[in-house]
Amino acid sequence: MIPVVRSLLETDLYKFTMWQALLHSQPNSHTEYEFVCRNAPVFPLAELKEEIEEQLDHLCAMSFSEDELSYLRSLRYMKSDFVDFLTVFRFQRKFITVETDGERLVIHAAGPQVHVMGFEIFVLYIVNELYFRRFDEESALEEGRARLHDKLRALKEFGNLPGLRHPFEFSDFGLRRRFSAAWHDEVVQTLASEAPRFFKGTSNVYLAKKFGLFPIGTMAHEYIQSFQAFGVRLRDFQKAALEDWVQEYRGDLGIALTDVVGMDAFLDDFDLYFAKLFDGLRHDSGDPVLWGEKAIAHYAALRIDSNTKRLVFSDGLDFDTAFSLYRHFANRIMTGFGIGTHLTNDVGLTPLNIVMKLIRCNGQSVAKLSDSPGKTLCKDETFLAYLRQVFHHTAS
Repeated sequence: MIPVVRSLLETDLYKFTMWQALLHSQPNSHTEYEFVCRNAPVFPLAELKEEIEEQLDHLCAMSFSEDELSYLRSLRYMKSDFVDFLTVFRFQRKFITVETDGERLVIHAAGPQVHVMGFEIFVLYIVNELYFRRFDEESALEEGRARLHDKLRALKEFGNLPGLRHPFEFSDFGLRRRFSAAWHDEVVQTLASEAPRFFKGTSNVYLAKKFGLFPIGTMAHEYIQSFQAFGVRLRDFQKAALEDWVQEYRGDLGIALTDVVGMDAFLDDFDLYFAKLFDGLRHDSGDPVLWGEKAIAHYAALRIDSNTKRLVFSDGLDFDTAFSLYRHFANRIMTGFGIGTHLTNDVGLTPLNIVMKLIRCNGQSVAKLSDSPGKTLCKDETFLAYLRQVFHHTAS
């Protein structure tokens, strides 16, 4: 068995930041997460069951090294008591199960949130790497390097164009759906050396440490969704989540995620108080141009200079889309681009569209009402209908 997971540090930064916030404010919450593949793989993912079980056994035997803990302590927003918790943390195998339903792979994690929320990213890149190990690695990497070369050329050409008010900056968000660990390393190292003007960091904390890069990330949907079950009035769950974040980070990690119940409902809650406290917003579903225009209009209505704020785009981006969005917005607001699969799994093979999402918290359903059709993940139609009614959201 060749281990997929190299370090417990090799997860997305926002897993640590959400983990810390929830450990401090909701240490007793209980959650359930479910794996879903949204597209058709070349072979049934159920065939990977035994290999995934072995990889999870390995994951649950791992712990953080002193060097890794010291790195986390060096991040000013990581608090000492949280890192102390990580010194004794181990993933518990009893909290995650792997089963099959015909050709479908069924992975379910359930237990205390602070013990199961970390499984997500590891499960996703374990499944990805095991899946792509069955393809011709040599030809895939040859194609991947050719495409990476084309991207670097496009970046260079883009850099020769007249500049706008704010610079073009992008980061690697490609851990969860990468082709392999070795390819991820090569891509990030190449971008850092060949495109330092534009490449600003990675969500992969392990690679940020390894290559001396800036770790990127704030919050994901699960953090805000959890507040649907934390005892506040449902109409107020977004404001409760944002306020909890403000109290935890006191000005650090200031990019807020907007699409848990849609951009319009988010802006209804994102009043002058939050608009001043947060540095900007992250887009992850729906039309990015429409979303950005709504954000800029909202700042204008609050009499906030949009040039002091940032829009981060992270929904299935490639460089052409990022360049287009940059040209549209960068004279009016700072921008940032989190590019994932297009960087780490663009090797001529069809990537898996896999997720592992929070589905229940404290015994009740939670959900995201996406601005993109097909992204809503919740089996409780009654709760979905209620959530849509409360936030005046159309079905998706």
